[in-house]
Amino acid sequence: MGKFKGTVLSLMAFLLVFSSVFATSETAEAGFNPGVETVILVDADSGKILLDKNIDQALPPASMTKMMSEYLILEAINNGEISWDQEVPISDLNAALSHQGGLSNVMLRTDEKYTVKELYESVAIYSANAATMALAEMISGSEGAFVERMNERAKEIGMGEPMREAGSGDLESLFEQGIGDFQFVNSTGLPNSLLGDNYPEGTEPDDDNYMSARAAATLAFHLINNYPEVLETASIPEKLFKEGTTDEIRMQNWNWMIPGTMYGDLDYEYIDGLKTGFTNSAGYTFTGTAEKDGKRLVSVVMGADSEAHRFQETQRLMEWGFNHFSQTELFPAGMSIEEDETVQVAKGKESEVAVSTEDALSMMIRNNQEDAYSYEVEWDESLLNEDGKLTAPIEAGEVVGKLHVVSDEDDAGFIDGNDQSSVNIVTDEAVEKAGWFSLLFRSIAGFFSGVWTSVADTVTGWF
Repeated sequence: MGKFKGTVLSLMAFLLVFSSVFATSETAEAGFNPGVETVILVDADSGKILLDKNIDQALPPASMTKMMSEYLILEAINNGEISWDQEVPISDLNAALSHQGGLSNVMLRTDEKYTVKELYESVAIYSANAATMALAEMISGSEGAFVERMNERAKEIGMGEPMREAGSGDLESLFEQGIGDFQFVNSTGLPNSLLGDNYPEGTEPDDDNYMSARAAATLAFHLINNYPEVLETASIPEKLFKEGTTDEIRMQNWNWMIPGTMYGDLDYEYIDGLKTGFTNSAGYTFTGTAEKDGKRLVSVVMGADSEAHRFQETQRLMEWGFNHFSQTELFPAGMSIEEDETVQVAKGKESEVAVSTEDALSMMIRNNQEDAYSYEVEWDESLLNEDGKLTAPIEAGEVVGKLHVVSDEDDAGFIDGNDQSSVNIVTDEAVEKAGWFSLLFRSIAGFFSGVWTSVADTVTGWF
């Protein structure tokens, strides 16, 4: 008997260790350990943050700045301010800058003709600096005015607080103190020091551009949702600029994850944007977006130690997101609210009205984690009387409250503060106001009911 008992205990111990190993393995697989200091992963449909690490420190993002320039170029196209076939004037400054060695450029000349489309393609594919400045000047009259527009639009789309509004002092000291979320000082992402005396008005000669990973992801999120055509150009692996001329240049996409670039070992078939960058402070950076099986994600990687590393980390991050998150319907449309299936009605032909969710509520969540989500109800207090009742007449489909998702998960929220985790609660049918006679009768009945209750309470007290 003792030997049998010892065998059973040994078997139980083995099974405990065995199950523990597999549980640990499953947990490790479900988690993600970033290989860089700063990383964020976002659902491109809702803006829900799926993973974040050190995302609020503003850093110099270099050419990732051009995402905002592209945003404003596409905005100007869509608003009719400029057109694709419109000619872009080239200043002496931009022509000279385009021939400056060590900077990404296509060759520009003051006596040559360039269309908006040509220069935009050079910006989106090849990160051409002088071309970016020429487009900025064309749209706003000067690069300084364009920079003002960049900062204004950044605030409007929820990128956070500009560093110069968050604190006082030079940008470098604000950066060292971790103050603010972004600051644009030129259209290209180059440090102003590389522009000599030709830095944009309203900025300082030693200024640099800054964006936190959260701000960069917010910008990318709005760029691809407001102007999805950006991906048509951002996904081009290479293109000839001024083909057949002495200025011909093969524009190889700096995003080496795009299939068809010269770095085939970094290809990732699902990627189609967006922008790379490098500075000593931020390391090798990359804002990427990819779509797989109907799911689109946006990622920002900062602090990679090589060009290849930023792409390898991006692919690892994207695959983790695609494999472990799914768009899931948490609560259906027309769902009755448990314990609040109806709301009391005052002065109506009916004394209550049924309510339900107006739309289905779906979110990108970890696979098989539906049980971690519940809800809370918030009624519109402005519609309720002092007794907590709606007052007739009431229309069918009238919004009377909100259903808010509550999660046991470590939820980082949404990228621009625009919470997508709620849905309207609406009335299922109309309730007409009762006639004057019915209201009078109810009032009389209520009076005598109150009197009877008072008398009954008094008599009960006697005994």
